[in-house]
Amino acid sequence: MSIGGKTMDEALAGLSDMTAGMNAIGKDEHLQRIARAQGFMREHGIAAIYLNAGTNMTYFTGTKWYASERMVGAILPATGALEYIAPAFEEATILDFMLVQGPVNCWEEHESPYQLFVDILGKMGIAPDAGAPPRIGICESAAFFIADGIGALAAGYALENAKSVTAHCRSRKSGAEIALMQRVKDMTLEVHKATASILYEGITTVEVADFIARAHRKVGAPGSYFCIVLFGEATAYPHGVSYVQTLRQGDVVLIDTGCQVKGYISDITRTYVFGDITERQRFVWNAEKQAQLAAFEAARLGVPCRDVDAAARASLQAQGFGPGYKLPGLPHRTGHGIGMDIHEWPYLVGSDSTPLDVGMCFSNEPMICIPGEFGMRHEDHFYMTEDGPRWFTEPAHSIDDPFGQRGGANLA
Repeated sequence: MSIGGKTMDEALAGLSDMTAGMNAIGKDEHLQRIARAQGFMREHGIAAIYLNAGTNMTYFTGTKWYASERMVGAILPATGALEYIAPAFEEATILDFMLVQGPVNCWEEHESPYQLFVDILGKMGIAPDAGAPPRIGICESAAFFIADGIGALAAGYALENAKSVTAHCRSRKSGAEIALMQRVKDMTLEVHKATASILYEGITTVEVADFIARAHRKVGAPGSYFCIVLFGEATAYPHGVSYVQTLRQGDVVLIDTGCQVKGYISDITRTYVFGDITERQRFVWNAEKQAQLAAFEAARLGVPCRDVDAAARASLQAQGFGPGYKLPGLPHRTGHGIGMDIHEWPYLVGSDSTPLDVGMCFSNEPMICIPGEFGMRHEDHFYMTEDGPRWFTEPAHSIDDPFGQRGGANLA
């Protein structure tokens, strides 16, 4: 049996550290990312971009810093070396965390970091010009107060969203990134298998979530990056409910969890039934699997993201769900990009016309929600290769054997 039958200690004993051989992205790849961004900026006439503390700065520079009310970031010109901006009292710490080297321009607590930012642009040779203002991209993750503060002092510059650069680069994963993502997803899938094995009537969602955190630590992660555990009718709510549930016979079980290792994140959902399976549950489970496969098969190089979402919805509508976002059916997008952030560009949604390209990575999770009854979500991720989509983790096997542990064909 893959559902139930083991104690927590037995299940944990079956797990081991899976992080051997995992290497964080090195300085050389960060320099390649910077060069790629600068080439894109020159091609598109963008003079410089501001990378705020957080994922964007880390992606390009390898320098890890968390965003706060103090402006910390990096300025990347289209030509030339990047420079950092930070409070003066943080300079030594910034230098300690720094991977890609660059001057640290400092401001004292009573001074304006926004004026310093404009001054740095001038020092870089990017002078204001009322007739042809240089285009300056502001990190899309920067707080409004940063963009507002710069904007008030940026006469002669054209400020815009740096997403055109950051998303272009980050959405196309390298081989090293794909390898890290593969490992963290493998880790979480093993955690899912272990979790299914410890279920018993009367266990609570809190107890299961606690076990999942322990299991993630056993396979080598710091713990769970996030965890959603739902039983019964609560499974109809995509991101959970406010109350604790207790498992009963015949309940649908939905577990959505992931971990983060070496900067990259996993995110996998498994849905199955504890106890006897009804024909209604079986039908919806299989319809969900068919929609997930329809999305995968629609993912071809050059196809706009919206077409993948449309394929999943067409499959669901053929089974009597929807149409569109109508319930019972799929109330949200089919999938999201993933990498260093759990949700990244582009998105598998009707409004996203981004063509699928090599290296793009997506969740595939066209959930079926039936308020008052239950929900079914199969979430696996795929990445685009020269030959089309490739799964990171194989989809759930069948409702009777979700992890394919009994052998035999992959039958619904």
